[in-house]
Amino acid sequence: MEKKAAAQQLRRRLEDLIDQGVTELPRPRRKHAPAAVSEATAIKAKSEAGDNAVKLQAIRNELGDCTRCKLSKGRTNIVFGVGDPNAKLMFIGEGPGRDEDLKGEPFVGRAGQLLTKMIEAMGLKRSDVYIANIVKCRPPDNRYPEPDEVETCQPFLMKQIAAIRPKVAITLGNLATQTLLQTKTGITALHGTFREWNGIQVMPTYHPAFLLRNPNMKKPCWEDLKKVIQYLKEN
Repeated sequence: MEKKAAAQQLRRRLEDLIDQGVTELPRPRRKHAPAAVSEATAIKAKSEAGDNAVKLQAIRNELGDCTRCKLSKGRTNIVFGVGDPNAKLMFIGEGPGRDEDLKGEPFVGRAGQLLTKMIEAMGLKRSDVYIANIVKCRPPDNRYPEPDEVETCQPFLMKQIAAIRPKVAITLGNLATQTLLQTKTGITALHGTFREWNGIQVMPTYHPAFLLRNPNMKKPCWEDLKKVIQYLKEN
């Protein structure tokens, strides 16, 4: 009964307005629309970052306590990767050394300390980027990873890159560069020039361990990094 009475009252009110010559009612204004849009964008960004973390964890779970190649026999820890799952910039190295094997984190030894300085010189922190390697177990005596080891481990790196979708990937040294770009050309010829790989800009440059042995090459490396800084600013 109350609904019927309310409807009759509304009808009488509308008839009165029509008698007064009113033919259109003003629409209520939306308030704080920009804030709502901004909040929605923030929620979406947070959701995407969370999704990337979930994807990376799924890849890590798939890797498991890996025994797919002979490198597993001598390792202490699998060195999966570290950093921001939603990073715009990714660094890809060759493989873990002694310090990385002990800690289970990439680039924590002397070369890692230099890489950290390189990242900071770019105006970033280690936590702003993502760092991974071609192989996830330490080769004996830090030798060069063998082709079968690279072939076995490479798919997991590819999945990591696909999960993160960085704007730029910096490949450190010959192995990382040649593996990702599928080329036999050396880093001396490739460094300093962007290559596109699956919609991602790849910048090859020198490995920090090489720079420790050849300090005179730090300047060319810095020139490479400056190109990445500029690209990220513009994109």
